[in-house]
Amino acid sequence: MVRSCWKPNIEEGVRGKVDGLLWYKDLGNHLHGEFSMAVVQANNSLEDRSQVESGPLSSEHLGPQGTFIGVYDGHGGTAASQFVSDNLFSNFKSFAAEHQGISENVIRRAFMATEEGFLSVVKKQWLSKPQIASTGSCCLAGIICNGMLYIANAGDSRAVLGRAERATRVTTAIQLSPEHNVSIETERDYLRSKHPYDSQIVVMKHKVWRVKGFIQVSRSIGDAYLKKAEFNKEPLPYQFRLSEPFFKPILSCEPSISMHKLDPNDQFVIFASDGLWEQLSSQAAVNIVSNNPHNGIARRLVKAALREAAKKREIRFTDLQKIEEGVRRHFHDDITVIVVFINPKLIDNSSLGISSINQRR
Repeated sequence: MVRSCWKPNIEEGVRGKVDGLLWYKDLGNHLHGEFSMAVVQANNSLEDRSQVESGPLSSEHLGPQGTFIGVYDGHGGTAASQFVSDNLFSNFKSFAAEHQGISENVIRRAFMATEEGFLSVVKKQWLSKPQIASTGSCCLAGIICNGMLYIANAGDSRAVLGRAERATRVTTAIQLSPEHNVSIETERDYLRSKHPYDSQIVVMKHKVWRVKGFIQVSRSIGDAYLKKAEFNKEPLPYQFRLSEPFFKPILSCEPSISMHKLDPNDQFVIFASDGLWEQLSSQAAVNIVSNNPHNGIARRLVKAALREAAKKREIRFTDLQKIEEGVRRHFHDDITVIVVFINPKLIDNSSLGISSINQRR
């Protein structure tokens, strides 16, 4: 992870490069094309985690081959996002082996198993470290396999497809994942329908809509204090405790899952935490990717977002870059970007002569 003690000069690493609070892997290969990754820290501790895994997608030796992409935007600390990074893909591979393939059910079970695993950790640490119950993570995952793209999302990260329009030669942005954030009216309505007897299920606090006045996202891994009443009492810090009891989970870990048959016009997918989308629209991000070289494109997107953040606060980009972690959070969130390019000649290839790839941040 990005550590606050790192100095603002460029350091070469086996797994990428560091430039101050920015980490990046400008270009790598996966089974179906190329990818680019970049992460910039804003919080005192980087709460985002991410990964690209390309090769076997099953724990069975002769299982399917493909590429797995994950973006995990943590909140309240790093415990949940780190746990998801350590366990979601291995859970996915286990269920893919059990079901002898990839399906919505395999993905859903992987999310559920990861959730259950983290809640077990919360239970074990409850008396010694009760604040872990207030830690959670958004979870965005993508899988490319056998010409199909699967997208699963719980939280407000976003996956956006860049598709070339034959007639106009324009690359259009297509959002592949709904956002589970109560700033969106339909998400507030959904929560109210799930909790019809709770008039305070979503409330405006400091000009921001929040679930029970605490959190903006309505789905996540973790956040045990809003899922099980046993974790919403002493010794949980008072500021996270509800004044009234609850009898069913307030938040959900259930992912929204979509399947998309890849087309030769599907050029790339941008996977990013909401730190990017707070600054750039989907189409603006797609325009940047389609009009620039693959090499370093994730870093270019991060810097475009930082320039927008600086502009909003009426400071120079160079001055923003000098602001240290922690204080940076007043200007922008942690930002994680993974751009996955899809080579149309490799869409249907499930096994190529390259070694397995494991890239984590």
